[in-house]
Amino acid sequence: MALLLFAPVLVQATAMLADEGWCHRRRGLPLWEKVGHPIDTLTTAFCYAWLSFVRPGAPHALPVYVGLALFSSLFITKDEFVHARLCGPLETWLHSVLFVMHPIVLACFGIAWLTGVSSWVFQVQLFITLAFASYQVLYWSRA
Repeated sequence: MALLLFAPVLVQATAMLADEGWCHRRRGLPLWEKVGHPIDTLTTAFCYAWLSFVRPGAPHALPVYVGLALFSSLFITKDEFVHARLCGPLETWLHSVLFVMHPIVLACFGIAWLTGVSSWVFQVQLFITLAFASYQVLYWSRA
């Protein structure tokens, strides 16, 4: 059952790698996206940090996580006004996939957290997310 919860993570990661590795590199990013995309990633990292270091039974633990997840899910759409002018059909479709998968992935992690999955799972995801944010900052600050 736990493995099924993490299947959406693979779908999201595949779409993210295609978006970042192919689409963004092909068209380049304007300053707004160079700054905004790592911030998007950090809103996700806050969700994983919460799951990593707060027990589900702690006071207000679930409502805070739901708030963080909702904020992140809405925040990541902020660039769509820019993307509408700059992106081709493939990148637009990938963004749609990412916007659908983002809350699904956060819900799956939340369910895993509530059902007692070890915190190291969330800590690994937090590390991967922070590594990706670091890549975004370093790569796009040179491009």
